[in-house]
Amino acid sequence: MPVVDEISKDYAAEVDFVAVAWKGTMSATAARAEELLPSGNFKWGLDAEEEIFAAYGVPYQPVTALITADKVIIGGWPGVQSEEFIRSALDDLIAS
Repeated sequence: MPVVDEISKDYAAEVDFVAVAWKGTMSATAARAEELLPSGNFKWGLDAEEEIFAAYGVPYQPVTALITADKVIIGGWPGVQSEEFIRSALDDLIAS
């Protein structure tokens, strides 16, 4: 997540960044978000009931989903990716 947080500084005007945790407490999630996402460019939260994960078919963490403004998943990946890969995926998202 630190790489994505850094990248978010360049894309914050065009992309909404959202981080969702599904295990833990709200206070633990807040502490982790503060640690991993210091830019303030992320909306984050806790999906304790796993409604968001179910809605988008996310089976585990970490996973990234690229979702258009009209809520269509156009891409994504499991695990960690390189900065170049993420930037390319965001450029494709913006172009779609």
